[in-house]
Amino acid sequence: MLLSRRLNSSNKAMKSLILMLIALATSAGAAETPPPIKLFDAAELGPRVAPSEATLKRIGPKGSVAGRETHIAEPTIVVYAAEKPNGAAVIVCPGGGYWFLSTHNEGTGVCAWLNQLGVTAVLLRYRTPTSDETIPYQYPVQDLQRALAIVRHRADEWKIDPRRVGVIGFSAGANLVGHASWDRTPRTYPQKPGVDDPRGPDFTLFVYGGGFLDKEDKTKFREGFAVPKDAPPCFFVVAHNDGNNPLEAGELYLAYKRLDRPAELHVYAKGGHGFGTRATNHPVDGWTRTAGEWMRSQGFLEATPK
Repeated sequence: MLLSRRLNSSNKAMKSLILMLIALATSAGAAETPPPIKLFDAAELGPRVAPSEATLKRIGPKGSVAGRETHIAEPTIVVYAAEKPNGAAVIVCPGGGYWFLSTHNEGTGVCAWLNQLGVTAVLLRYRTPTSDETIPYQYPVQDLQRALAIVRHRADEWKIDPRRVGVIGFSAGANLVGHASWDRTPRTYPQKPGVDDPRGPDFTLFVYGGGFLDKEDKTKFREGFAVPKDAPPCFFVVAHNDGNNPLEAGELYLAYKRLDRPAELHVYAKGGHGFGTRATNHPVDGWTRTAGEWMRSQGFLEATPK
């Protein structure tokens, strides 16, 4: 009987210890996740078109699930600081067809990789779904423009060089960073004095994006679009067997080449669409290493003289 009581007491103590360790681990994990920062006041956000039945069907009844977010009405950024920051910052724009955001494979996983390079990673949770809007990228571009402004405005606080603020986008997110980098879409939201400015990104990483070619003739850009003469340096990556946007990166790279603007293009044989940071067991898995080498070769990972 005495032995039984001792065992029960020991089991209870062990259970309490395990629960305490779980609680500590949970609280530590929560502390590691930075709080979101709102990009706009509620009054600054204009009305949006309600999602159509087709869009809701595409999203699915579950809406936001693990690794995927949707129905984002208030855009935010989450700042992931590097342990040893080198002053560079990159705003991360996940894809999802302007229906949802692939927030792990093309979001937090990307932020973790950037942090390893010493880069402050800023995850953008832009408004979605916007696929039923007349211009699907209109509000997401506003979100990215304001995010760029806030990152530069708070550069000293976040140990960032405001001259080394880049963007990386995947699929629809790449379409988004393309508009911010090349279209120079005017700011169509109320400007905050001392915060908003007209500057775009200092460099761009365009990962299996699209939306800039003519719908009928894929050998030319859509009417009204052209890569500007002062386009920011750009790193392009896509898989040859991408079933969505296999040609965009090549045409955009050629435009850079004709303008003699800094650019690098990588086309991998296999990888499909949406490989992001997940393992495919193909050479495309090395694209992050190559992208890091490109950023370093361009001087974005090194402090620039003031």
